[in-house]
Amino acid sequence: MNNPFKLSLVQYSPIWEDKSANTEKLKTMLLQISGSDLIIFPEMSLTGFTMKAREFAEDLTGETNTFFSSVAKEKKCAIIYGVIERGKKKSFNTLVHLNNQGNIITTYRKIHPFSYSSEDLFYGKGKNTVTTKVKGIKIGLSICYDLRFPELYRFYAKEKVHLIIDIANWPDTRIEHWRTLLKARAIENQCYVAGVNRVGSDPKLNYNGFTSLFDPMGKEIFSYENDEKIITSEIDKSVVTDLRKRLPFLNDIRLV
Repeated sequence: MNNPFKLSLVQYSPIWEDKSANTEKLKTMLLQISGSDLIIFPEMSLTGFTMKAREFAEDLTGETNTFFSSVAKEKKCAIIYGVIERGKKKSFNTLVHLNNQGNIITTYRKIHPFSYSSEDLFYGKGKNTVTTKVKGIKIGLSICYDLRFPELYRFYAKEKVHLIIDIANWPDTRIEHWRTLLKARAIENQCYVAGVNRVGSDPKLNYNGFTSLFDPMGKEIFSYENDEKIITSEIDKSVVTDLRKRLPFLNDIRLV
């Protein structure tokens, strides 16, 4: 591996709508992590997938940011987490990227709120694709239901990302969709795909995780079911660039 990049995926069972309890829980879990370049947490990291958007919304510099910023500084690594971002009319289901100093580098607002569960009634729709970088790894950002819309990821393929990230609260009743779509996004865009899902239960649904990492050929590097676990692995961007040279399929995209 020429330029190894270490990422840690946090699969845990958030305590429903309790930010304080979840920060304490994560502090204990994070004791096992050292030497990672990037730590990734599930969608709505400290609340679970709540529709109480107004009650739990906060500014991007609020308590959730304060906690994850402290983690970034302590672990000396980048962080990606999910938060309910306060907006002018509606709140947003937002992904935040912090650098290893705990500063916000960029944010991504979920483009596709999950209308099947009425998320679109409580949360606004993001308008922009977002890429970011950590130590030379170019990353395309997405949240949960976005995974069902391959056109989003085509934009990331054209941006030549090395890694696509999807943070989620994806229930067990449709978990085979999650697993299959993560693999498909890796194959069709010839890059690594990391899917970070929660476990446990909320008042309506059960979650069995299957937090996963796929390589650019669609090979499953790991996938974990049910257990609260932090999974750490290395990726290498040269694997992505070499594959795209050897199999230059992305050059033939015509409709995006």
